[in-house]
Amino acid sequence: MARYTGPKVKISRRFGTPIFGPHKVLERRATPPGQHGGGRFRKKSSEYSTALAEKQKLRYQYGLLEKQFRRLFKEAAQTRGVTGEIFLQLLECRLDNVLFRLGYGHTRPAARQFAGHGHVLVNGKRVDIPSYRVVPGDKISIRDNARSQQLGMRLLDQSQTRPIPDWVVIDRDKQEGAVQRIPTREEIDPIVNEQLVVEFYSR
Repeated sequence: MARYTGPKVKISRRFGTPIFGPHKVLERRATPPGQHGGGRFRKKSSEYSTALAEKQKLRYQYGLLEKQFRRLFKEAAQTRGVTGEIFLQLLECRLDNVLFRLGYGHTRPAARQFAGHGHVLVNGKRVDIPSYRVVPGDKISIRDNARSQQLGMRLLDQSQTRPIPDWVVIDRDKQEGAVQRIPTREEIDPIVNEQLVVEFYSR
């Protein structure tokens, strides 16, 4: 499964946002990486570079490579409605992200690995494709074996302080969750201005 495997802290420092989750290094070194990070030698950003940065931040946040990210945007652009919001909703409804929202992983990469290793059932069927599209009404559960159950509970314990959004529901004891509806933009609360991403791909 294709995914970004490069340095994550450096990417977060470059954009000044904890894209991959909180990290102690980001608290100590908030400047961009490099010899002159954050100094007087930084160039003024153009409209293009600003839009590119927003696109890259969103792509890194959800862990997609460019080809997959662009294909999903094309689908959003061909769907009736506000393209930016639809794009965010398509990203949110990926199986790995839904697992992250349910608490099966303190980061999206952890939830992606959990899905990719075949621990998850969707409507009673094993699904090991992190990009699988989850729709309202889908039931998500953990495979009925000791290894999957123990790992699932450990992941839930690690992320129990993170609030569960209203558009999903989880029964921790049964390790069963469900998508109740498509999230709104306010519930997604993106770290980027998605309109700039739309403008970037519309050039």
